[in-house]
Amino acid sequence: MKERTTDNGQRTRPPRLSESDGGQATDQRLRLGVVGVGYLGELHAQKYASMEDIRLVGLADIDFERAQQVARRHNTKAYKSHTELLPNVDGLSLAVPTVSHFAIGHDILTHGVHLLVEKPITLKLEDADRLIQTAERNNTILQIGHIERFNPAVVEMESLLSRPIFIECHRHNFFTERSTDVDVVLDLMIHDLDIILHLVDSEIKEIDAFGMPVMSDKIDIANVRIIFSNGTVANLTASRVSNESLRMIRIFQPDTYISVDYGERSISVTQLKGDGKDREDSFPDSDPLADQIRSFVEAIRKGTEPKVSGVDGKNALAVALSIIDQIKEKTKALS
Repeated sequence: MKERTTDNGQRTRPPRLSESDGGQATDQRLRLGVVGVGYLGELHAQKYASMEDIRLVGLADIDFERAQQVARRHNTKAYKSHTELLPNVDGLSLAVPTVSHFAIGHDILTHGVHLLVEKPITLKLEDADRLIQTAERNNTILQIGHIERFNPAVVEMESLLSRPIFIECHRHNFFTERSTDVDVVLDLMIHDLDIILHLVDSEIKEIDAFGMPVMSDKIDIANVRIIFSNGTVANLTASRVSNESLRMIRIFQPDTYISVDYGERSISVTQLKGDGKDREDSFPDSDPLADQIRSFVEAIRKGTEPKVSGVDGKNALAVALSIIDQIKEKTKALS
């Protein structure tokens, strides 16, 4: 890994090497850490800690007591701020509230440190652009945590697509206080938006969205119909006030009906024409988060574009914000 000059004029170097008794460099593990160790951040720490070619350098959280507790569980060091971690790492996972993604993410990238930021990339499109530009300037990896891209059932589904005509997505969760700092579109629906934008190679022609707050002051339930220029239609519903947990995507093609259960990591394929056989597959032993983190590590090592890039994150955010704006305009017109 080559030495880089960062925006602030600092030099960043390849991973530090531990010295053996003979003075030889022996430890070529990447030095990684996590900023924000709530529920999701601790899962990132857990995955890093389990990887033999990674050294989990430390965890940072404004709740220092929480950081210490999680650090003890994963045999690493706790820090009060991401700024204390920056000189010691090659890359960081960022799992803080969305409102802080840009400020902390920009600081991380400015220091020449690779970044895996949980979705959504930011709250504003202009901030997403700045993160992308900063990553490019500093030759750093910027990967967005759209975990469903690593769901093996989704990967299998992608290999079977030819001409999607109609796509239907349902993502329902029980209500919790977690993530109510953003609308359900940014909290839940954005996963499906990213998948659909990845699968449909066409510009969006029309968006028709509805939604409303239920348990919070944000939009808690939303439905949108998206029409693409190539004729593909997608209908998405997201709710975080449901009495059931459901994560499904169904795709109808001229010759095939494909149904994926994200949560069960299973796929069902029904042939509508021809002599093909129907089939079902499941991947119960898979770990999409581990695969996502491994992909981040490989992108750092090889210097390649991550599977879910900053541009991908921005594209999903742009559609999500359009949906939110339309829902708010309709709500205002009805009040």
